[in-house]
Amino acid sequence: MDANDHSKMGKVMLVLAFLLVLSMMTWFFNDTLEHQHNPNRSIDSQVLNGKIAEVILKRNNRGHYIATGTINGYEVEFMLDTGATNIAIPEKLARRLNLKPGPEVEVSTANGTVLARLTRLDRVELGKIKIRDVTALITPSMDQEDTVLLGMSFLKHLEMIQRGDQLILREYP
Repeated sequence: MDANDHSKMGKVMLVLAFLLVLSMMTWFFNDTLEHQHNPNRSIDSQVLNGKIAEVILKRNNRGHYIATGTINGYEVEFMLDTGATNIAIPEKLARRLNLKPGPEVEVSTANGTVLARLTRLDRVELGKIKIRDVTALITPSMDQEDTVLLGMSFLKHLEMIQRGDQLILREYP
């Protein structure tokens, strides 16, 4: 190998090192941003006195309670919304979850009146909290295609206590 070959090899190694550092930084910052958006990917949950399911959620950097849970056994991302009468599921996500659309209904939202389809969810879980046979809406006009609004059709079964940046949810038998 001559000096020119060593120079080319050095440049290639430098580019590879740069790409490796760049990809590691991308992974780190994506994970950090995701944790800021959803600090409840791994939910703090327990059963008190052998019967009271409790979940403690942390508020995200925008002031919302975002958490990972399941609908009919499929993992979804919830945004708690006490202003929503029902759970609201984007239409594309509802198709992936194989939800059966029911009758069409008019729904009043902050953006006006929209059409949605009623559906029933066999099981909705948030940590150790499990609610069965829950009313939901399939909404074709939702902006967040992968985020489910966890409305009062689920939350009405729970006691909610907010302290600082935490929300404590309890399901009593």
